[in-house]
Amino acid sequence: KGGRPPMDAVMMFQVLVLQALYGLADEQTEFQIRDRLSFMRFLGLDLHGRVPDARTIWLFRELLIKAKAVDALFARFDAHLRDRGYLAMGGQMIDASIVAAPRQRNTDAEKANLKAGRIPEDWAANPAKLRQKDRDGRWTLKRGRRKRKPDGTPMMQIATPVYGYKSHIGVDRRHRFIRTWSVTDAARHDGRELPGLLDRSNTGSSVWADTAYRSAKNEKRIAKAGLVSKVHFRKPPGKPMSEPRQRANAARSRERSGVEHVFADQKHRMSLFIRTIGIARARAKIGLANIACNMRRLLFWETAASQA
Repeated sequence: KGGRPPMDAVMMFQVLVLQALYGLADEQTEFQIRDRLSFMRFLGLDLHGRVPDARTIWLFRELLIKAKAVDALFARFDAHLRDRGYLAMGGQMIDASIVAAPRQRNTDAEKANLKAGRIPEDWAANPAKLRQKDRDGRWTLKRGRRKRKPDGTPMMQIATPVYGYKSHIGVDRRHRFIRTWSVTDAARHDGRELPGLLDRSNTGSSVWADTAYRSAKNEKRIAKAGLVSKVHFRKPPGKPMSEPRQRANAARSRERSGVEHVFADQKHRMSLFIRTIGIARARAKIGLANIACNMRRLLFWETAASQA
């Protein structure tokens, strides 16, 4: 009783959608809502209305995390897509991408404790410091593309260290909507997430993925699900790849490349970056980005249909 009335929950969810679409921090979101008439119209606010501040935005997202509501919201929007006729069709494409987070400046001893699942003693004795330390993110190497020298000889592939989390998604081939997703630390191997990403409701049976998903276990899992593997073949160690498999990989690359467009949309247009601490919050941020990405894709299809 007493105090200011709470903000409308639907309007606050719209704020999180805007935040995900434009890659804004909480303080930036508050400023842009006050500054942009387009944001105010989208949220149904007038010039003299009460605008949610950065703290209110943070608290609302925390409530969603505690209630584990992001998964339910994603499933609800996916059901909305299916009701509008956008069924998962044509097979599915699976891939993962690293989402960077602020780097943690930890000593070797602290890294060893974190890897073993322990909290360093000086962190435990300093709760304020412990709250600011991300114990769930991990370092990994992001391999770049090989480039050729002016004389035509290939250069070495350069690996860049990256700290953060990894977004795993399954995209339907027909409409390019994200249908399944998961979030792990950046060091987790892509192939281990494949079972949870398989969408058995897809009307197509083919599953496209790169060589990171090629293993005997994954091939059995795909077959057990009644699906057909289109996972890239690995190059035999110390031997050239056979010509038939090279052609098969080239054909599969043309289909699998569709999932890269989704990651490009999130990282370049939406500026996806993890500013929060802990995997629960990272999962919420990436989950909201997946919902916003599907909303953008729905707008594309609806606009194309109206102009046809």
